Amino acid sequence: MSAFEGKKILVTGGAGFLGGPLIRNLVERGARPEDVSVPEYPRFDLRRPADCAEVVAGQDLVIHLAANAGGIGWNRSHPGALFFDNAAMGIHLMEESRKAGVKKFVQIGTVCAYPFRPPRIPFREDDLWAGYPEPTNAPYGIAKKAMMVMGQAYREEYGFNVIYLLPVNLYGPRDHFFDPEKSHVIPALIHKFVDARETGAPEVTVWGSGYYEGTPVSREFLYVDDAAEAIALAAERYDEPAPVNIGAGQEIPINDLIAMVCDMTGYGGKIVRDLSRPDGQPRRCLDTSRAKEKFGFVARTPFKEGLRRTIAWYEQARHER
Repeated sequence: MSAFEGKKILVTGGAGFLGGPLIRNLVERGARPEDVSVPEYPRFDLRRPADCAEVVAGQDLVIHLAANAGGIGWNRSHPGALFFDNAAMGIHLMEESRKAGVKKFVQIGTVCAYPFRPPRIPFREDDLWAGYPEPTNAPYGIAKKAMMVMGQAYREEYGFNVIYLLPVNLYGPRDHFFDPEKSHVIPALIHKFVDARETGAPEVTVWGSGYYEGTPVSREFLYVDDAAEAIALAAERYDEPAPVNIGAGQEIPINDLIAMVCDMTGYGGKIVRDLSRPDGQPRRCLDTSRAKEKFGFVARTPFKEGLRRTIAWYEQARHER
């Protein structure tokens, strides 16, 4: 019998980029579609305790994906809202879930919680408290990290089964971060290069130098379907207080990423660097061994294949708008 069969499941953010693939994965693993509910904004505002109490009533499992999130530009412009919205949603939803007798609560954290200068690469879960996060990400990262502390405290005092997952930057089709105001690096680059190719623009401007103190700036990316599988596996199999990294375990220099997107979109113009813009975290790559050990997750989508699918989706979607 599936761990999800007959269970009432609430997925906050379930109508979003990650929520759709996650719900499909839960159904494939035995959940009935009619037993999975998604509280959509503005009907439900999860910053309000009463709304949280209403949506968690009668649920067996709560998976909290919903977040106010964006790229570096969004983080720099909205630090207060990012802290308040994410902290308030998490605090009220977890408290109301505990009070309602929810059996398990899956809190999605963020790689932005890691220190600006982690003691080692790849990042290990035990290093979360080794320093302050990268400043542009700190309000978001700390709000999310507070939910790990809350979950561990609730487990200790109330016996409430909260697990905490730390995914890296996600990418893939249907990413709402193609919105230029909020975009992360992959959708931002795809948007820029495809549009420049279509309009015949002679150059494309990208943020930063791609280096920090002489070292190439890097990121790790996880394909959205792989992230959905990881969360479903953890919801099914993992019941411990320790946080777990969710990633692909592959570090990609930003300058290599820019070259890949330029080549795969067929743009032939000049690339210009805007050195007034920040590069963000110097390096980002996760140790994913705990996820493999504890619930058998290993990312399956090769990065170039995932990038190809994402570009193809954007090419089609932009003509359907």
